[in-house]
Amino acid sequence: MKKFFGEFKKFITRGNVVDMAVGVLVGSSFTAIVNGLSNFVLKPIINWILMLFMGDKPLSEMYTFLNRVNLQEDVLNEAGEVIGTVDTGVADLANSIYIDWGSFINAIINFILIALVLFCIVKFINKVKEEGKEAKEGKLTKDQKKELKANGIKRSDKAAVAAYFAEKKRLADEAAAAEAAAAAEQARLDREANPTTEDLLKQILVELKKN
Repeated sequence: MKKFFGEFKKFITRGNVVDMAVGVLVGSSFTAIVNGLSNFVLKPIINWILMLFMGDKPLSEMYTFLNRVNLQEDVLNEAGEVIGTVDTGVADLANSIYIDWGSFINAIINFILIALVLFCIVKFINKVKEEGKEAKEGKLTKDQKKELKANGIKRSDKAAVAAYFAEKKRLADEAAAAEAAAAAEQARLDREANPTTEDLLKQILVELKKN
């Protein structure tokens, strides 16, 4: 049992599980925000625009009927008995077949809003990561701070710091190149002083060609 709870604790404290839980909670909160923005801000504006072009017909009543059935209203006599029905002219949506353009447009609006929110979130996260990476790469070590202080360079002077380390790198590269050239020259001299069998054969071949 102790082992079971230990494994369970290890599972729920994993980074990806915690991140997933946080993502679900944040996603639920953003869903409420998106729905509020859609229902209370954008829909009234869209309804107002539609009414300008299509008359008194809000987004929630944008239907194309394929088979329309109207609601019937009972006609009563003086005794309260039903003597017939009359067509009210109001569509019976429960028994009609229709295309609900309003719900379709609402789904498109919600999709665009959710995509926009996710884009903004991802862009913000990527920006924070890039800034953190740049800050980490540009962070000075303890030895570098001491070195700057010894040379009288203030860390707040970014240009002077960059110039100092650029010059230091240039000198280090030149020293490395000079050291490599010296090593190559020494290797050449050592080979001339102690020629290999291949070197001797090459010298003999050169002499034969001369003769």
